Amino acid sequence: MPAVTVEDTTTLPRVPLPAPRTVRRRTRSVTTAPSGFEGEGFPVRRAFAGVDLRALDPFIHMDQMGEVEYAPGEPKGTSWHPHRGFETVTYLIDGTFEHADSHGGGGTISNGDTQWMTAGGGVLHIERPPEELVVSGGLFHGLQLWVNLPRAQKWVEPRYQDLRARESVLLASADAGALLRVIAGEVGGHTGPGSTYTPMAMVHATVAPGATLDLPWRPDFNALVYVLSGAGSVGIDGAPVRTGQLAVLGPGDTVTVRGAVHQESRTPALDVVVLGGRPINEPIAMYGPFVMNTADEVRDAFADFRAGRLGSIPAQRVEGPVPHAAVRGETG
Repeated sequence: MPAVTVEDTTTLPRVPLPAPRTVRRRTRSVTTAPSGFEGEGFPVRRAFAGVDLRALDPFIHMDQMGEVEYAPGEPKGTSWHPHRGFETVTYLIDGTFEHADSHGGGGTISNGDTQWMTAGGGVLHIERPPEELVVSGGLFHGLQLWVNLPRAQKWVEPRYQDLRARESVLLASADAGALLRVIAGEVGGHTGPGSTYTPMAMVHATVAPGATLDLPWRPDFNALVYVLSGAGSVGIDGAPVRTGQLAVLGPGDTVTVRGAVHQESRTPALDVVVLGGRPINEPIAMYGPFVMNTADEVRDAFADFRAGRLGSIPAQRVEGPVPHAAVRGETG
């Protein structure tokens, strides 16, 4: 169960019912995310694999990290790596992760927190479990989303937003059958805490079995529904979806999500992330950690990284005496 929840959704502000003549979006495609590994070997589902970038615009990439229950010594993260030309949004549903970057940003996120990093013109970045989690093991589950930046903002100064779980706007569907956590954007007159260069919205919704969520959605935004866990259907056409699937919806001003009446015992409700943004409609050239407009700009990004122009790894403070091998510059 997600860390951020409430016992009684009827106490929350409600999302209004759809207005008359509302256009409920239909399902264009449903794809299943393949599984893989990221960083030092933590399991992920590649949510956008096989989907045309034009249907995702302004989004580029999304990984569901976990859900995994680590044994002691198993938690893993990433080594230092570069980014340029986009924003990374790390939403930690359960567990704890540490972040740091070469621009001075970073911190620890846990249980519903979000780290919003704008790489802009370039930054070095690392994400890892804290030492105490490595020692103890524990639950780890989250998302990392890449949001493209338009050409005019690709060279902005890097920035970091540390969004605490308590800052997420909590709402209920009209019948209180769904709990919504608004992380960014405006939904039903309520605005989440994330500040975005690219107009967008991001909502984590838990839909009870048999309940229906009709979510007002800007008609100039695209609409994506990714299933974190559980089963249900999406769109006015009721396309079935389950854990690890992404639905791309067509035009309209309402996103419809229904929870299946019967859920597996380990997933008592349908958990989805609803994403949408105003398409940038610019050429995309991307390779690895760089998302630019042309292939030459990607090559320049690699050259700048190799030359150290994307920043330097901050010095790490060493606790206690320095090992003799480290003094000589030796490695194991």
